[in-house]
Parts: sequence; C-alpha cells; structure tokens
Amino acid sequence: MWSTELSEEETDALIDKAAGEIARRGMQVPAILALEMNKPLSSVGANLSLVFAPFMVPFFGFDFVNDYSRLFQKRENVEKLLQRIEQTTKKPAAKD
Repeated sequence: MWSTELSEEETDALIDKAAGEIARRGMQVPAILALEMNKPLSSVGANLSLVFAPFMVPFFGFDFVNDYSRLFQKRENVEKLLQRIEQTTKKPAAKD
C-alpha cells in the first residue's frame, strides 16, 4: 500500500467519483460539514485506514481502500473534494 503517489489524473478521477456519488445521493451538505470538521485529521484518517485495511478490504476491495487512503493523505485533496462538491450543489439537478 502507498507504494506510489497518485497522479494528477488519478486524483481528479477519484475526486470526481466521490463527488458524483455524494451528489447522486443528495448528501452534499452533510458531506461538506463532515469534511470541513475533519479536514485537520485527514492524514490521521488515511493512516487509520491502513490499520483497519484488513477489515475494510473484504467489503470495499483493495483498490478502493488503497486509492482513497492515498487520496486523503494530502489535505489539499480534501479541499479539492470540498470544492467539487460545492460545484455540484450549484448546478441545477437533472430531471430523470
């Protein structure tokens, strides 16, 4: 785990995927609140994901745990995710 840094393309893809899922579920406000409150602890949470990886991998898969733990290791990625979520809240909801 964490053998390499995420590339800029991988980072953007993970942020887009996370922001899209949050928007799809209509959880923008709780997600923004939780991320803002825990932004200073993002690197601690990323390291904790390594500790709990043996328990998380069967449910989420190795790639998911590895990629998102590397993503949240850097605080600026949390800020990018917050900005992307805020952009989705400003867009009008698409009618299905």
